[in-house]
Amino acid sequence: MWTVVYIAPNRTTAEMLKNVLTNEGLLVMLRPVGVPHLGDSGSVEILVPESEAEEAHEILSGALGG
Repeated sequence: MWTVVYIAPNRTTAEMLKNVLTNEGLLVMLRPVGVPHLGDSGSVEILVPESEAEEAHEILSGALGG
């Protein structure tokens, strides 16, 4: 089961955070939110397996300075 751990404001941010999580050894999937015609400027969900969600939250918290 995949779990959303963050919703990035755009594809560029999503790809950057995906790389951070992947470098930590997590499996990551990106899923566009809403209308597809927005292209790279639409929001993108960052998903990880449910078993890795807590670790992903910790990594993202550090990466996002929060």
